[in-house]
Amino acid sequence: MVNAFVLLKVEPSRVAALASELTEIAGVSEVYSVAGDVDLVAIVRVRHHDELAEVVTSRMAGLAGIVETRTMIAFKAFSQHDLDAMFSLGSA
Repeated sequence: MVNAFVLLKVEPSRVAALASELTEIAGVSEVYSVAGDVDLVAIVRVRHHDELAEVVTSRMAGLAGIVETRTMIAFKAFSQHDLDAMFSLGSA
């Protein structure tokens, strides 16, 4: 499984509509509107890297209002249990 985070800068008037349109793309599991340098974050989960390229460069890129994208591919997922264990090392 390939997991990726796609950071999107979009035209302000298209934020809500694009969020909805992105959720309709196969492979996009979640979309969040966020504050900061980008407007939306899409979580993409696909089986192969080729599918990720298709989702980002073909399906997403074809939507009106996207100004810029940055894609970050996840290497490893940590559960809350893993994180709690990491940060409690040496604690009583």
